[in-house]
Amino acid sequence: GLPDRRVQDLVIAVGELAANTLAHTGGPGTLAIWATPKEVICQVHDSGHIEDPVTGRLRPDPADLGGGRGLWVVNQMCDLVQIRTSRSETQIRLHMRLTA
Repeated sequence: GLPDRRVQDLVIAVGELAANTLAHTGGPGTLAIWATPKEVICQVHDSGHIEDPVTGRLRPDPADLGGGRGLWVVNQMCDLVQIRTSRSETQIRLHMRLTA
């Protein structure tokens, strides 16, 4: 139900989350993917902790040559991004609406 362009967006978004897991946590992460009649949902769960409650929601400064753009890119590509984080784990869900 996802057009090819949206499938590519979802693959890039999941890849960004997987890269964040590898770069910012001390252990592995898990990926779960499922569909409802209206959307595809991908969830990445890892042992990381996100300090900034609005991370990925504000556009990064173009002059900043460091990293920190992955979650912003994910938010641009997906219909909804939900972040749940605690001191010991983070769960991020990506939602992509299916076409009618």
